[in-house]
Amino acid sequence: MIKRKAKGASKPIGECISQLQKCLRERLCHNRIPSRLEASEAQHKHLLGLLQRTANNGESNSVLIIGPRGSGKTALLKCVLRDLLQEKEVQKNLLQVHLNGLLQTDDRIALKEITRQLNLENVVGDKVFGSFAENLVFLLEALKKGDRSTTRPVLFVLDEFDLFAHHKNQTLLYNLLDVSQSAQAPVAVVGLTCRLDVLELLEKRVKSRFSHRQIHLLSSLTFAQYLERVASQLSLPDDFPDREFALDWNSSVRRFCEDKSVEGILQRHFNSSKDFRSLHMLLMLCLSRISTVNPTIKPADILEASRLCFSDAKSNMLHGLSILELCLVIAMKHLNDVYEGEPFNFQMVHNGL
Repeated sequence: MIKRKAKGASKPIGECISQLQKCLRERLCHNRIPSRLEASEAQHKHLLGLLQRTANNGESNSVLIIGPRGSGKTALLKCVLRDLLQEKEVQKNLLQVHLNGLLQTDDRIALKEITRQLNLENVVGDKVFGSFAENLVFLLEALKKGDRSTTRPVLFVLDEFDLFAHHKNQTLLYNLLDVSQSAQAPVAVVGLTCRLDVLELLEKRVKSRFSHRQIHLLSSLTFAQYLERVASQLSLPDDFPDREFALDWNSSVRRFCEDKSVEGILQRHFNSSKDFRSLHMLLMLCLSRISTVNPTIKPADILEASRLCFSDAKSNMLHGLSILELCLVIAMKHLNDVYEGEPFNFQMVHNGL
């Protein structure tokens, strides 16, 4: 239907398909911030209130956002920051420092990254500090405004918060939380973690300086909402360049989502994971099959995409190997077990056949 109607449309079918793929790939791959979070309004309001008090009133706060992977912790924080930065005064004054426990593996690297993100490399220069705390206090002092009376508020976001608890003596966490508690400077510390027992990892001196505010995110998504998400992610917006093509595409998406075989495949994915990132990967694989020859999304597309998503990556590497090649792989596996990871050459593999 789309192909036939597009012949009389203002744009060629190929150009419409190209615009379609560009629009949907930006939506699925760039993880655009949603206009609102369906099941996290209370958590959004709570976190926004905390950060507003830091940005507007200079009140220091610390909070942990806890939830399983894919539950929307990062999306919640991004939505809050988007709403917070709509105020011009906040946008002008609030400084942000984003750290990740997978990247900043020790306090020295973390402090260097804090200095870089605050643009204070020239201020620090070749100064030598006696301790981590002395260095951090100097950085916060350098953020004071021209009259030296007030300090710009700083938001510290610690992704993979539990990994920072494994740093030696938890120096970074101790000093950040100590600053937030002692009101030396307006600082908000927001930690994101998927570990429910994260507080048990903290030392007593660190735990005593934490406010014990926790925001829990648990996925309460129903399958009906999951289907609505699929339809909304695949639908074209009202401002799509070719209006007639967009209407035909959106009607085909509705028929696609009502198909019983499609519902069965999506039910399987929903039961295995409610993570929207895995859903976006599934939809991206479907989208990659769209072309001028196949201008609509069909149940066969999602069936093939689902097969790719659930396939074993290790077994995929062995597909297509001959019997001889499989024998070589088995011999190498035996040699690797015998020599416990020590190097071996092809002659040793050949002798092991």
